[in-house]
Amino acid sequence: MKGIGVQTKNVVDDKCPTEGFAMLKRAGFSCADFSLNSYLLNTNIYRSELNEFFSRSIHELTQFFAPHKKAAQEAGITVNQMHMPYPIYVPTGDRELNDYLWNEVAPKSVELCAFFGCPHLVVHGFKLARFLGSEEAEWERTQAFLDSVAPRAKELGVVLCIENLYGGIGGHIVGGPCCDAKKAAERIDRMNEKYHAEVLGFCFDTGHANLVGLDFERFLSTLGDRLKVLHIHDNDGISDLHQIPFTFAKTRENKSSTDWDGFLRGLKGIGFDGVLSFETAPVLTAFPEELKMEALGLIDKIGEYFAGELGR
Repeated sequence: MKGIGVQTKNVVDDKCPTEGFAMLKRAGFSCADFSLNSYLLNTNIYRSELNEFFSRSIHELTQFFAPHKKAAQEAGITVNQMHMPYPIYVPTGDRELNDYLWNEVAPKSVELCAFFGCPHLVVHGFKLARFLGSEEAEWERTQAFLDSVAPRAKELGVVLCIENLYGGIGGHIVGGPCCDAKKAAERIDRMNEKYHAEVLGFCFDTGHANLVGLDFERFLSTLGDRLKVLHIHDNDGISDLHQIPFTFAKTRENKSSTDWDGFLRGLKGIGFDGVLSFETAPVLTAFPEELKMEALGLIDKIGEYFAGELGR
């Protein structure tokens, strides 16, 4: 494997990023998912409560993040993936909101990804099927957005990664954008052919997949080498909890809520050799601060277990 990683959120602090990246290294990690989305939260975006963070020039933003980049390098941590703030389009939002997301947040996210030397930027597709009447129309809008940033991503060597999402209807969790592996694979291939480069890939989210009942092994097998990054986390099959793998059981016999065996078979079957990256930031606020290092250490140990099962 290229390494084991985890989110920087709740570990790396802007006041002293050196301490946070050093903590990740001590816990055993070699990689990090830089939580760019924490600088403009989805809860605020949905309420049209924008801050001024991404209004800064790209020069000002790179100056702001220069200490983070240096701290990661000094600690020996590779920033292998980053998450663009999301949603990048709000169907009920006004034009000012969506223009800001599309024209300021998105392109600057691509630039910042390249600044960190990070090869992968995870992007949420638009949740518009209910508004537009079909999944196909939903994808057309997502593709239009991707086309707006893909040329620059290609220039900078950044691969945009779409992610399997979920939606909610009447209090029920349902499949969302990119939950059809065959369609996702075809769309990725078409876009990469269009740009004559690998500008689009896939991020497989285990928690989202568990919520909507995806077949992990089949999904991953269909994606093949289009799979670039992972969001590994666990839940109870009801809520998107972002907890440590093996945390939840379906029965008193402790059958795991999430199909980790299928996950590993799927990864092994396609020869995945990327980073085993955990999207488990909420865990670090559930444990007492005094146990943060132990919690991080456990996540890393699970990553080592997964790597061992994959024969890496």
